[in-house]
Amino acid sequence: MAQYTRRQWMTLVVFSLAQFCNAVCVSLQAPFYPHEAEMKGATATQYSFVFGIFELTVFIVSPFYGQYLEHIGLNFMNNAGIFTVSVSCIIFGFLTRITGTTLFLTFSFLTRIVEALGNAAFITTAFSIIAQEFPLNVGSAFATLETFFGLGLIAGPAVGGALYELGGFTLPFVSMGCVLMAAAATVWCFLPKEGVSQASKTDHSVLTLLREPRILLFAASTFAGSLSIGFLQATLEPHIRPLHLSPFQIGLIFVLNGLSYAVSAPIWGRLCDKWLPERCATIIGALLVVVAFILVGPSPLIPIKNSLALCITALVIHGVGFGAELIASFSGSHKNALAMGLPDNITTYGLASGLWASAFALGAFIGPSMAGIMYDRIGFGWSTTCVAGLHLLLAVVTCFCCCGKRSSPQPLLLSERASLLRPNSHVSSIGDDSTYGSADNSTENINIVL
Repeated sequence: MAQYTRRQWMTLVVFSLAQFCNAVCVSLQAPFYPHEAEMKGATATQYSFVFGIFELTVFIVSPFYGQYLEHIGLNFMNNAGIFTVSVSCIIFGFLTRITGTTLFLTFSFLTRIVEALGNAAFITTAFSIIAQEFPLNVGSAFATLETFFGLGLIAGPAVGGALYELGGFTLPFVSMGCVLMAAAATVWCFLPKEGVSQASKTDHSVLTLLREPRILLFAASTFAGSLSIGFLQATLEPHIRPLHLSPFQIGLIFVLNGLSYAVSAPIWGRLCDKWLPERCATIIGALLVVVAFILVGPSPLIPIKNSLALCITALVIHGVGFGAELIASFSGSHKNALAMGLPDNITTYGLASGLWASAFALGAFIGPSMAGIMYDRIGFGWSTTCVAGLHLLLAVVTCFCCCGKRSSPQPLLLSERASLLRPNSHVSSIGDDSTYGSADNSTENINIVL
């Protein structure tokens, strides 16, 4: 990072700021929207789909945005995307002025769909610009954006709960929508004007990755981890309502698993890079999620009564567990894609990232969608027991399918190969403010094994 140019630093800073504000806007309604929807006459089954439709829209449109990026225009899609999110957030704050359950839910769905269209456009273009500006540090730069997005998801419910307590339903959405609009203006001013460099042509696709059983299993792990997050987002507030907490306190409860995820994620990443195989991290993470969901119910299978201390403990354990699942699945998918023989370039990295994002979005849609139905039909305790059973199945399948098999030696990443081959050399494009060329693929066929 010390070798980043001024332009690279500016690009990273403005997009990190925008990512943070974007995440706050899309997550701030979790502590209080269920209560407002119930006041309008909506059931948990109905309003849970308002959470899920956002991720379903992202899941559907992201591949199309990536495919037609050059036809639509990089700068236009980026600016239009983030502006759409900010305007949609402001509009959402006035939905409580609509009378009637059906009308309220209809406009809630429409607003969240439009917001998701903008969010997918911004995320797709942000990654493309980062890939162009950091050709030799794509992973680090992408991780930085994801870190700020995660911090925004943590801060969103707490900020939303505090502003809701201060000024009602409208204040959180209007204030944070305006903040995001200011961030959008900052991005527009400092957005690089060049188009995206052409990616290496390839005959491979996401379907190619899914033919590898280990990658398919990592996608299932991503799906299960995301599903568990969405499940709690939609049903945790009604579950802890009998504890008589204030909206701000409920917002802090929602922060717990995100905070433990943010703290544990770098540790899991370090473990997966150096010592712990990704499949083992997946098993550990899945078992931790099993424990968390058994406790947060609490499951009718165990003689424990619900309490604030029990919920806090369960959410902290959950954050550590799904952190292991998500980090291990991303790292494992990328390594196994290289082991399959796919070229070590940005195209392969994009395929692995796209698969991870698609699996995450699908889980984030199904999680809250089925949560409301299960909450209404069988109650919170049995619902969390079912989610725990899903993760237990994931741990068992991962154990039997992967453990005991030696992985193929993993080739080093292209930047690591270059550093080993030329330990004292520096890439000239890092110091050049005008252009950032693609990494040289001439060393791609050299098989360096740790």
